Amino acid sequence: MKYVQAIAKIILPLLLGGAILYWMYRGFDFQGIKQVVLHEMNWTWMLLSFPFGILAQAFRGWRWRQTLEPMGEKTRNSVVVNTIFTSYAVSLLIPRVGEFTRCGLLKRWEGVSFAKALGTVVTERAVDTLMVLLYSGLILLFEMSVFGSFFKKTGTSLDHILTSFSLTGWLVTGICGVAVLLLLHLLLRRLSIYNKVKMTLHGIWEGVLSLKDIKNLPLYLLFSVGIWVMYFLHFYLTFFCFDFTKALGIGCALVCFVVGNFAVIVPTPNGAGPWHFAVKTMLILYGVADERALYFVLIVHTVQTLLVVLLGIWASIRLSFVSRNGNGSLERDEVRGARYEVRE
Repeated sequence: MKYVQAIAKIILPLLLGGAILYWMYRGFDFQGIKQVVLHEMNWTWMLLSFPFGILAQAFRGWRWRQTLEPMGEKTRNSVVVNTIFTSYAVSLLIPRVGEFTRCGLLKRWEGVSFAKALGTVVTERAVDTLMVLLYSGLILLFEMSVFGSFFKKTGTSLDHILTSFSLTGWLVTGICGVAVLLLLHLLLRRLSIYNKVKMTLHGIWEGVLSLKDIKNLPLYLLFSVGIWVMYFLHFYLTFFCFDFTKALGIGCALVCFVVGNFAVIVPTPNGAGPWHFAVKTMLILYGVADERALYFVLIVHTVQTLLVVLLGIWASIRLSFVSRNGNGSLERDEVRGARYEVRE
């Protein structure tokens, strides 16, 4: 039964994402993608966006190191950052397993308690959730005027948009909603399992409480804000890669960023499918042609996913050359000292 559940956790997200992508791109002329990528797209802006995507993950690693320090866990910056890179890549294969992966890697290379590390991940998720809710509310409130102007200029109304939404579109939205509810149910079940294990519960609680003991709280908050600023810039710069999005403005990019963040809650690899659907819908709302919007989401998501893969491969190679527990040089010094004493 456990094997069936494990396989289902891998297959079902792939099927869900694949089904949504198939529905979106059925009958689509993929030859046009080649034309856009080779002749119409400005790759300079795409390359300029990469450092921000890398920095977002690096900030997450540096922030994670801060939450571990109050518990007496000394970790190296290179190790925590590379575990973050690796965990994101692993999550492309099995959604939501990245958190467990990075905790396992940190235990293997730095000797950090798995339970403590997982507790700090819980802390991170709480902080990130608060950040997302705050900036999402501000952005949507800020863009209300844009939506109003759009409706006045086009003569459309919210009722018209709702009635023109196809039955299949509503079906996809409903499926995504059900998937989110199932994910929440699974997370609650996992939490109840941990609550049955006293030591694990203690480690998680210790990790949550570690936030109040962080030595440099302003730096922690700076990293927390910086993570999402970097993610946004990583996404926003891709607007300048295409003639049909570069004039849309930062407001459109912010709204697309918000809906994209909520779409990736659906457990598919890197949000494939739900993210495409959500961002494409918002681009159409801002006046981008349907075909062009499909070009944008497919190219941007594919390139950014490849960046995650390459970072994961690079980080895995880097970790293979790093001594475990951070004591490699110390152990060598102790051995040399012992040999010197023996000689004397």
